Amino acid sequence: MSTYRFDRLLAPRSVALVGASARPHSSGAAILANLRAAGFAGPIWPVNPRRDAVDGLPACASVAGLPEAADLVVVVSPPGTVPDVIAEAGARGCGAAVVITAGLGTGPDSPAEAARRAARRHGLRLIGPDCMGLAMPAARLNASLLAQAPPAGDLALISQSRTVAAGIVAWAQERGHGFSGVVSLGQALDVDIADCLDHFAADRGTRAILLSIDAVADAPKFMSAARAAARAKPVVVLRSGRHETARGAAGRPVTHTGILARPDAVYDAAFRRAGLLRVFDLDEMFSAVETLGRQRPFPGRRLALLANGRGVGAIAADRLIDLDGVLAGLSPETVERLAAAMPGTDPAAWRNPVDIGADADGPRYAAALAALLADGANDAVLVINVPTALSGGAAVATALVEAVRQSRRASFRAKPVFAVAVGDEAAGAILSAAGIPRFATDADAVEGFTHLVRYRAAQDDLTTTPASLPRDFAPDTARARRIVEGVLGEGRTWLDPGEVAGLLAAYAIPSLPVHLAADADAAAEAAWPIIAGGGTVALKVVSPDIVHKSEVGGVHLGLTSEAAVREAAAAILARAARDRPDAAISGFAVQPMLRRSQARELIAGLADDPVFGPVVVFGRGGTAVEVIDDRALALPPLDLRLAADLIARTRVARRLKAYRDVAAADAQAVALVLVKLARMAADLPELRELDINPLLADEGGVVALDGRAAVAPLPAAARRDAGSGPSHARLAIRPYPSAWERRIVRDGQPVLIRPVRAEDEGLFEAFFHHVSMDDLRLRFFAPVRDFNHAFLARLTQLDYARAIAFVAIDEASGAMMGAVRLHADANHETGEYAILVRSDLKGLGLGWSLMGLMLEWARAEGLREVDGQVLRENTTMLAMCRKLGFTLRTDPSDPELLLVRLALDRPPAPGPA
Repeated sequence: MSTYRFDRLLAPRSVALVGASARPHSSGAAILANLRAAGFAGPIWPVNPRRDAVDGLPACASVAGLPEAADLVVVVSPPGTVPDVIAEAGARGCGAAVVITAGLGTGPDSPAEAARRAARRHGLRLIGPDCMGLAMPAARLNASLLAQAPPAGDLALISQSRTVAAGIVAWAQERGHGFSGVVSLGQALDVDIADCLDHFAADRGTRAILLSIDAVADAPKFMSAARAAARAKPVVVLRSGRHETARGAAGRPVTHTGILARPDAVYDAAFRRAGLLRVFDLDEMFSAVETLGRQRPFPGRRLALLANGRGVGAIAADRLIDLDGVLAGLSPETVERLAAAMPGTDPAAWRNPVDIGADADGPRYAAALAALLADGANDAVLVINVPTALSGGAAVATALVEAVRQSRRASFRAKPVFAVAVGDEAAGAILSAAGIPRFATDADAVEGFTHLVRYRAAQDDLTTTPASLPRDFAPDTARARRIVEGVLGEGRTWLDPGEVAGLLAAYAIPSLPVHLAADADAAAEAAWPIIAGGGTVALKVVSPDIVHKSEVGGVHLGLTSEAAVREAAAAILARAARDRPDAAISGFAVQPMLRRSQARELIAGLADDPVFGPVVVFGRGGTAVEVIDDRALALPPLDLRLAADLIARTRVARRLKAYRDVAAADAQAVALVLVKLARMAADLPELRELDINPLLADEGGVVALDGRAAVAPLPAAARRDAGSGPSHARLAIRPYPSAWERRIVRDGQPVLIRPVRAEDEGLFEAFFHHVSMDDLRLRFFAPVRDFNHAFLARLTQLDYARAIAFVAIDEASGAMMGAVRLHADANHETGEYAILVRSDLKGLGLGWSLMGLMLEWARAEGLREVDGQVLRENTTMLAMCRKLGFTLRTDPSDPELLLVRLALDRPPAPGPA
């Protein structure tokens, strides 16, 4: 339902309080007091069957007896009464409810589930139960149990935890930060984090969003909303339960990749992919709040440090380096200015951190800060002042504020300044009043700086054009599906080594050939051709019950004769019988030994997370992979840029580079394996775990030496997607919808119509140069001349869960001919479209084909209608809209615009031949 009826939830015109009370220290009394103290302008109706009035306000016996349907119903009545109250409120026509009451339980027979069903029947939006409530300062609404009303401001807080919400609000009030809204979700039976993200991302009064999360229930919905919100404004997230135990879909995972994909690591990968700024405790969140509340994100990561002591500056520099920050240099001009401002100093001694002495006063601080602000060698400045008997903190703060003001007046772009006033509240108040982020310690300040750097980097990642995949990569998905379906058809979970090799071959992942042998004699026979050719053999046990073969001595390497193979087979069987008598032994896998002396051992694969579904895992491989624990995770789908980022987040990434006499490994080949694994996860939703360990990498490429894979049936209810292709229900991020590619013929030329991909930026840029200025004006309602990266990224980087764009390409030349796009609203009911065809290709019916495919997608997605805005002078587009069945009306806000609308319950109009 997303933001449906959020106007009645967050900006109600009337409020009813069920369970209102005048009894001191009761929830009913506290919320009523908060509602009245906030100055809510609309009527407040207490509901209490045992009282005629509560705190001087006339009371109603029930929701049904309200003078009129309340926009918002706040419920603090006992748990058993809540379902009936919600049903009554829905029947009365109320718009939304906030259930503060705790103890409603969980499960199909619980009061919580009964309340959820009652709310859904009537379309009533529901927050809670077991929540703190909500507060919207701009609407003068405080329907919460917060000890103090949140002051008005531009930070939105969305919290699953009562106490975290209360703590953040209390801290922010002490520091002078305000809120555009505070929503405590509690059990989140209806309204969830994603719904609130959609609302506050579009709210002009919100500049940054703070999230407190315990767990995500609907990963695709959350990821879609989070990615959209992060593109619009900073989103800071704090999650509790970081050290919970990993579990797979069928219990504890047993492959290396499954064990490495611990739940919090998966959450971290999700937050990173969505562009959220993650913090790990309340102190760090408060630091992020302080920074985001006073400083907008900025380009660059070089920090200059200014302090009145070498020691405190060095400590800050150490912390900066610990957090992977960059200590800025000093330009020669800045060194000269610093030396001139402090006569008698040695210019050669000036370095970053800049130490201006324990006796530094306001003018000296101001002069040094002015020099650093004018220096192009840094991107931000952190000023640290430790008050001494020779230097007053308030005087220094006043001088710093004036220096910052002068710099801002003289510069087009104000350089960020952070400040630390150690133990001096008066100085801190002066800095805060001037809008300068100030911190109690240098460590907090450095963290605040790195928060903004990380946020800006996340934004850059969200809009970076990915590298193109090799055009000749076309996986044999039919072969892969036959393998998976064959295993499932036999009722098995684990693939045998031959099937794993076939799966890897279907996706062009290099691996060693494998020969399966039922017994020792068959293994020796399979080994003979390899031995006779001068090679050596690896012998491995094959058992559906033994995942880690080395734990039972199930791997013998470097075998050089048939006799050695038979002896190894006998040893494996004896050890397995002793250590794993319960294990069924299917036979042996025989492989040629591969000698690559400079190869690095890596691990790559897929794990199954119960919340976010398939996860790509990469790291250092080998038998001690869990002990080393050098790994990074990412959610599929991946492109080469995201895969390269995944690799870079591991320590083993440094070993892939050249060192001493060892040549660099082919990092591109490693990244391509990760992209292929992500594609495999999308194509094969039944694939639950895949372990390639080790994956050898050197300058010659990569090769998989050993693999393990598990499958499980996909429930029929999970097979939901917008096309006829494979189900993507298990993926948290919807991948490229290849099933929607079409081929048509226009003017005798073959034309490919396919969904837009992120790497299409260059295609769009070239296309716009073939569109007349007049056609561009009709499409964008204004002249467009600057096709910069940010503009093109908005057109090509799509969240397929809420938007689609189709591009028409001349298959002979590869040139783009036209495009249509559709963006669904937050409720996924209405889509807004736009279309543009190359000016020299009009009249070929291309626009009709694009519109038809867009409407087909909208129907498959379950949208109810498609809307658009068309300039009145765009007669060609209006004529097509009429033929397609759109209704037309004048835009009330602009007579030159027509609003066009098509209800999707009608059949599509026939198109041109």
